[in-house]
This record gives sequence, structure tokens and C-alpha cells, in this order.
Amino acid sequence: MKSKQDLTVGNINKKLWAFAIPLMLGNVMQQFYNLVDTWVVGKYIGDNALAAVGSSYSLMTFLTSILLGLCMGSGALFSIRFGQRDETALKESVRASFVLILGVTLLLNGLAFACLDLIKSFLQVPDDVWGDMRVYIAIVFAGIFATFLYNYFASYLRAVGNSVVPLVFLAVSAVLNIALDLWFVIGLNFGVAGAAGATVIAQYVSGIGIMICALIKCPQLRALCSRSPIHASRIREIAGYSILTCVQQSVMNLGILMVQGLVNSFGAAVMAAFAAAVKIDAFAYMPVQDFGNAFSTFNAQNYGAGKQERIRKGLKGAVLVSVVFCVIVSALVFVFAKPLMLLFVEAGETEIIAEGVRYLHIEGAFYCGIGCLFLLYGLYRAVAKPGMSVVLTVISLGTRVVLAYLLSAVIGVTGIWWSVPIGWFLADVTGVVYYFIHKEKLLHFGESNLKRTES
Repeated sequence: MKSKQDLTVGNINKKLWAFAIPLMLGNVMQQFYNLVDTWVVGKYIGDNALAAVGSSYSLMTFLTSILLGLCMGSGALFSIRFGQRDETALKESVRASFVLILGVTLLLNGLAFACLDLIKSFLQVPDDVWGDMRVYIAIVFAGIFATFLYNYFASYLRAVGNSVVPLVFLAVSAVLNIALDLWFVIGLNFGVAGAAGATVIAQYVSGIGIMICALIKCPQLRALCSRSPIHASRIREIAGYSILTCVQQSVMNLGILMVQGLVNSFGAAVMAAFAAAVKIDAFAYMPVQDFGNAFSTFNAQNYGAGKQERIRKGLKGAVLVSVVFCVIVSALVFVFAKPLMLLFVEAGETEIIAEGVRYLHIEGAFYCGIGCLFLLYGLYRAVAKPGMSVVLTVISLGTRVVLAYLLSAVIGVTGIWWSVPIGWFLADVTGVVYYFIHKEKLLHFGESNLKRTES
């Protein structure tokens, strides 16, 4: 198994797909065990527990998005250094990013536990749901450090073209989580605590496992054990690159969290419908998100290598793939919305099913919007313009939040569902127009965009 894959040479489509498929499979697998988690909770514990876990999922997605954003930003820089063939800068960036992200992880974990009881009022969680939700998040917060380990080392491996090893450890985590879910919840009757415990155990197995494997396979990562001082310039470089990606991911998920709070104000039935529908949603379009991440790594390596024409050709192929995939998935979700909801909700819960179907019929019809947005995120992150990804996220999520509050006051919860595709469309238009105006400058690698090596 190769520890690296050079995406700057060879057939573009073949290389891109060889790298992207493990990413897609990994996240499909991740979403599958999230679906199993939701199914087990909804079927064997109850609707309030389903609402609690669904609301917790939005919260955890926001918290982990901070770490994910930092890791993704660092990963893009690693890819550029790899494309440059700058071994010294790569090793120094690895050490600087690890220290920075570790510090953020420890701070985030401490704040999460300290603010545990403030979450109820922030998310407007109903009293009948809060009991289960508090138990669940109090346990899953313990998995934040494991999330850091997995995402940091997975980001490095993907940055140098290895998407297979992260897939292997994600598969181990998924299988273990499902097995423990069934055992703890159904077999031992541990309730939501069992579901949370299963997740945390699986996270630590995958996080520690991928760390050990990456240190063995990648000599550059052994720089983490070096006692030589870390240059302040490297910290600033990593921070400048990663923090904007972190902001982008955080803004995205903060917006989702704010919408979750609005959804919660409509009661447990709407919360449960949203929890189930979002799981279906994520499963449906996650492959195209991972294709966007693969596209970002491809672009970053070629950007570092100064191969603008290769980036242009890759972009044309990526857009075609994304659009075709999203059209097919939108059609499938629209047609099978009710059977999909029935996977998580008992047939007698007609109110929950009807609201979930309504969500999927509205939002699920416009997956092309989010598919193109993922490609734009990946493009701008790869060409040292993470700030533009932030702008697109603010437009997408800002529109969503504002419209959700305005429309829900007029047409009820349906207004929240319609706010999603509108936000996607506005962000897509902005990103495409910006690309065509600044195309030549964007794709040109220069010292003004990113310093190659600092002493």
C-alpha cells in the first residue's frame, strides 16, 4: 500500500477518482453508522431520545468542525508543500500545525464541559428532551480529543495522496460503533448513554490506530518527536492558512446550530423529523462533499507544482461529475422520501413522517447547489484563498439563518426548509462569478500567495 500518491502527474480523471473513491466510501460508511445510531435510538429508546441525539449531533458537528477546519487548512498547506517537493517546510509545518491544533483541542474540550448546562437555553431544548440530551453530550464530549487525533493524521495522509489508510480506520470505527451500539442499547439496555459510549470508544480506537499507522508509514511525521524549537513564522503561516478554513467550517456549522435552535422551538415532533431527515440528507450528498475534498487535494498539489492547466482540466471534469451525481441523488431522495423516513420512525408517527418528507422534498430537490458549493470550497482552499471559502459560507449560511427566521414566522417550519437551497444558490453564483473574474490570478502560484521556505 503506497503511503503517498502524486496527483501532479498522470491521467487526471484516473488519479482523481483513485484518490476520491476511498474518501467517498469512508464518509458513506461514517454516515451509515450515524444512520444506525439514529435507527437504534429511534426504534429502541423512543422519539424523545431521537430528538435528543439529533440535536446533540448538530452541536457535536459544530464543535468538531473547529478541529476539522484547522486540520483541513493544514492539510491544504501540506499538499502545496508536497507539490513543491519542499521536505523541510513540510516537516516544519507538520510540527507547527500539531502544536496549534492540539492547543485548540484542549481548550475546546475544557469549554465544552464547562458550558454543559448552558446548552439547554442556547438551543432552546424542551424539558422533556433535555434529560436524555444532557446524558448523551456529557459522554460524547469525551471523544473530542479522539476526533483531533483521527482528523489530524487523516488530513496529513490525504494531503500526500493516501486516502486508503484513513478509510481503513474509519471502517474499523464504523463496524465497532455499530456493534457496540447494538450491544449497549439493545442488549444491555443502557439507553442514550450506551449510544454515546459506543461512539466514544470507536472514536478512540480509530484515532489512536491511525496515529500509530501514520507515524510508521510517513517519516515526515516523526518530526513531531523532535525537540528543536518551532519557528514563530511557521506558527503564523499555519494559523493564517488554517484559521480561515476553521472559521469557514465553524460558521457553516454555527449557522446550522442556530437553525437547529429554531427547529427545536417547534417542539419534539419537528425535532425528531429534522433529526431523521438530516441523517438521510447527509448520507445522500456526503459523497459529493468528499469528492470536493479530493478535488481540493488535487488542486493544492498542482498549485504547489505550478500546473495551472492541469487544475483547469480537473475543474471541468469535477463539475460534470458533481452535477450528474447530484441530479440522480435528488431524484432518488424525492421519490423515496417516505420509505427513507420509515427507516427511523414508526409508521404510526404520521406527523413526524409528514414533516420529514416535506423537508426532503424541498431541500433534497436542490442537491446540485450544495454539490457545486463543495467544489468551490475545495478550489479556493487549494489555491491559498481560504478567505473566499469563508465569504461563500457566510453568504450560504447567513442567508439560510436570516430567511429561516423570517419565513418561519410567516409560513411556519416550511420556511426553514426553503431557506437552505436559496442560500446554496446565492453562494454558488458568487463563487462562480469571482472565479471567472480572477481566474488567471487565482491559479498562478507565486511568493505573494504563499512563501515557499522560511528559515
